[in-house]
Amino acid sequence: MPMMDELLQQMPPITLEQMSSVKLMNRTDTKFVTTMPRLLQLLQMAQNDYFVQDINGERNMLYDTTYFDTDSFAMYCEHQHGYALRQKIRFRTYVSSHLQFMEIKTKNNHGRTKKKRIEVTDMNLEDSVKRDFIAQRLRFDVDTLQPHMHNFFHRVTLVNKKMTERLTIDTQLEFNNLLSGQSREMGPLVIIELKRDGLVPSPVLEMLRLLHVHPHGFSKYCMGAAMTNPALPVNRFKERLRYVEKTIVTLNP
Repeated sequence: MPMMDELLQQMPPITLEQMSSVKLMNRTDTKFVTTMPRLLQLLQMAQNDYFVQDINGERNMLYDTTYFDTDSFAMYCEHQHGYALRQKIRFRTYVSSHLQFMEIKTKNNHGRTKKKRIEVTDMNLEDSVKRDFIAQRLRFDVDTLQPHMHNFFHRVTLVNKKMTERLTIDTQLEFNNLLSGQSREMGPLVIIELKRDGLVPSPVLEMLRLLHVHPHGFSKYCMGAAMTNPALPVNRFKERLRYVEKTIVTLNP
């Protein structure tokens, strides 16, 4: 089986400029949790149907993200209690392109996700531009927000040749809890997310079905927080946490 970098180099590239028509800021998201061996099989199967994002010759980019929440963990608790209407706020640095954005994601009760963002140079919430942006789009008081969770991961982005969807593939996840001080590396775990405008046909869904990889929720903020902060409730996440732990143990006996 070829290695991941070799398989990515065999795929035709697409630039950030060419991807501008596939922003999908109002979209449906479907997540899958799998392993590196399954990912390598998927990349082999996807060779003829997808472009791979290429930035200055790099196709597996480092992302650096810090999630904020209220001092009472309101955003985490909304997700943990299964609320259909929920929000998250984060600062994400795209290391390869030297860009940082403050992003607010809002999920509605129809399963659609809207993302609004502005380019920033720091995470200072005293800045008037950030405060206005948050006040207009977030349901929570800016003065209650504080950084809770920091994570790193490497991301590959695929775009189907009809330019109707993006597929992000995250590997080498590492969570660092800024409140508890605990950290966790996720080893061989792979998070795949299919992002498309509605239910347009997707070639990757059949590939994933053949590989027995099924939809499985995984919020990086909530799962990372649940794994690294013993003070948080985890009732709704218990099954997902067990699945993740079992996957990691199976590949790292």
